[in-house]
Amino acid sequence: MARFLKNRSAALGQVPGEPVFIGVKKMEEVSIHVIDYTKTDLKEWDPSDIAETAYLKDTPTISWINVNGVHDIEKIKAIADGFGLHPLVTEDVVNTGQQAKMEEFDDHLFFVIKMMHYDVKKNRLLSEQLSIILAGNFLITFQERPGDVFEPVRKRIRKNIGRIRNSGTDYLAYSLLDSVVDNYFFLIERIGEQIEDLENGLSNNPGKHTLEKINEYKREMNYLRKSIRPAREFIFILSRLESDHIKKQTRPFLKDLLDITSQAVEAVDTYRIMLSDQLEIYNSTISNRLNEIMKVLTIFSAIFIPLTFIAGIYGTNFDYLPELHFKYSYLIFWVVLLVIAGIMLRFFRRKKWL
Repeated sequence: MARFLKNRSAALGQVPGEPVFIGVKKMEEVSIHVIDYTKTDLKEWDPSDIAETAYLKDTPTISWINVNGVHDIEKIKAIADGFGLHPLVTEDVVNTGQQAKMEEFDDHLFFVIKMMHYDVKKNRLLSEQLSIILAGNFLITFQERPGDVFEPVRKRIRKNIGRIRNSGTDYLAYSLLDSVVDNYFFLIERIGEQIEDLENGLSNNPGKHTLEKINEYKREMNYLRKSIRPAREFIFILSRLESDHIKKQTRPFLKDLLDITSQAVEAVDTYRIMLSDQLEIYNSTISNRLNEIMKVLTIFSAIFIPLTFIAGIYGTNFDYLPELHFKYSYLIFWVVLLVIAGIMLRFFRRKKWL
């Protein structure tokens, strides 16, 4: 399955603005989880009907509606209609090939960012699209599948830790984005440790497995970079956005998040450079090893050239070779060969060719 680009064939010939699911179906049924809170009260439930959540847009409480699964077009459209979302938002939510971006509408903001995780079985990075709708008193998140990096945020809401329960939906959105970016760093550190371990043993005995690992890590870092760099640009725009949906108190946190995201981008670039250097070291090591082998073979060839010449003379079919009738000619023949080989070996050592 391609990771860098989604198959957009389903969208060919469709009416512009009409939502078409683009991506891979990662769960059977769409599920919804709601956390509704104030400074003092908290409610949390899993509604079975999408219509049960629409009233939350008119309540004074802060509501976080998390939707798992974006493949069911009708249900996504029902959520969008219930909360008065722009039709282009619905189209982007079900198109999981979006890059990180932000769009501003009259009564809500729309964010897209990639949430990543490491698949241990496949030994590779995988990503899913996270769509966030930020409005006055509600925030909707759309994920492709259950499971995310937001459990620490839920824990802080449930236990009333930190600023979330005392702040608005803009700070909640910041907290979710912060969890996504923190997970970027976790993944970078995880792969970075493997890259550094590979570098430590690179000059000792690199082989085909080493080259495969270098190429594998380069591929994963490129994939990670594809998600993080657009995220930095999106957060840069968000941190400077003049909008009623972003309170003045939240802006410093967004600027700090921008700095953290920039550090993540720099870390990815550093490891990519390191992998390129490792590839050069690998090629140099293999080349040096080949040169050593060729040097030994060349020296042995040089030694055997005069020996072969002498053996060739005495291996001819002439009737008159005076030395052949001497009693000790065979012994002398071997002595001459060994002396010549010894002289050449000594000469090569003096020249430091051996």
